[in-house]
Amino acid sequence: MRTPRFLVPVLALLAACSGSGDSKAQSEVPFGTPTRSAPADAASMKSSFAPVVRRAAPAVVNVYARRLVRQRVDPFWELFGGGVPRARVEQSLGSGVIVRADGVVVTNNHVVEGGQEFMVVLADRRELSARLLLADPRTDLAVLKIEEAGRYPTVPIDTGEDLEVGDLVLAIGNPFGVGQTVTNGIISALNRTAEPGGDTAGSFIQTDAAINPGNSGGALVDMDGDLIGINSFILSRSGTSSGVGFAVPGAMVRRVVETAVGGGRAVVRPWLGADVNAVTGEIARSLGLDRPEGVLVAGVWPGGPAARAGVREGDIIVSVDGAAVNDEAGLNYRVATRRPGETADVVVLRNGRRDTLRARVEAPPASPAADERVIQAGPLAGATVVNLSPALADELGADPFSARGVLIRGVTGRSYAAAGGFRPGDLVRAVNGRPVTSTRELQQLLAAAPRGGWTVTIVRDGREVTGQFR
Repeated sequence: MRTPRFLVPVLALLAACSGSGDSKAQSEVPFGTPTRSAPADAASMKSSFAPVVRRAAPAVVNVYARRLVRQRVDPFWELFGGGVPRARVEQSLGSGVIVRADGVVVTNNHVVEGGQEFMVVLADRRELSARLLLADPRTDLAVLKIEEAGRYPTVPIDTGEDLEVGDLVLAIGNPFGVGQTVTNGIISALNRTAEPGGDTAGSFIQTDAAINPGNSGGALVDMDGDLIGINSFILSRSGTSSGVGFAVPGAMVRRVVETAVGGGRAVVRPWLGADVNAVTGEIARSLGLDRPEGVLVAGVWPGGPAARAGVREGDIIVSVDGAAVNDEAGLNYRVATRRPGETADVVVLRNGRRDTLRARVEAPPASPAADERVIQAGPLAGATVVNLSPALADELGADPFSARGVLIRGVTGRSYAAAGGFRPGDLVRAVNGRPVTSTRELQQLLAAAPRGGWTVTIVRDGREVTGQFR
């Protein structure tokens, strides 16, 4: 049974540290030169985080999203012309962080989702209206802009290249709406790929967190007072804190903010154009490896960045820009945090040796063209269909290597397609046993009315389903 996931804010708890042992044991570091040190005595434990809080806390805000909802009255009275739908206001509360002095605020997408009006409350209790610049559900990030001109306190974004497990961090937000609260803790893991919805572009900072409602979108800062992540969600069986919380890393925050400030309405995620699978213990043994490492390349998109860089089917990609990758989500995240057109160093293991390849990453291609059509005949009449390209597959969170066919993008109510049970998101693979490769071909296959009717094969939620229609 899968553990429920709750999109609730992330706070961190301080893992108790204490020095013990002789000075020699403390000075020997078996894994390289130390860049951090744990508190060595009780006096060190009493050191204050106040200087870090003074720097970061003024830029952490409350975010309110309001929307007007029409609520129906009793349907019985509607039959007699009575009862007018009533309007009520729904409001969500979360946290946010000012990252630019002109009032650009980053928060979680689930905090503002569905909102029609937005308000930001500063640490000094000023209430200011804001507008939504960009919402990106896949990263669960959203960017707002405070309407009132002025210079606001900010927290600089740190892309986190030097973060280590065990680093002290502070989480700042507004739990339960009680007001700004600061907690401290450590980074308990890096590059976690657990995420609500199963997105393949996620890679998170994990903290040992006390999680409470209202902190979503709050700041996770390091001991320099820099923003290393936006607190997003937890894994919990009960919906309360269990010490396993996750934050969107600063590198992805920076990409989303850059897109929003630049006027973009959607985040363009570069891709490598490689179909990969995690290297399991069994695969590692079959390849003669001493341990599971990297991702195995199962396919390369013709003419894509990986193909041009020299990546081949059967290669094992072990790292991107010096960061180890061990699953598809980790690889996609490392590539997605690059800007389109930038070059990434991809280390591959091939025939027992490691080679570094230079890949110029770019947005997934939008070919074939969508060629959107509304089907007029057959069991799919009333369905709007489009050709599936890597760009569209990426937008929908689908796998471009396995998503073959024509995508149903919409279904008109009371149409033949609706009556037949077809839904937006279905992928039409075949009609009467013939593979469907384009919207034009689908339209032609459905226009002919065979004596025995139509046999339509679709893919829904990863499962192939075939139905008979007359």
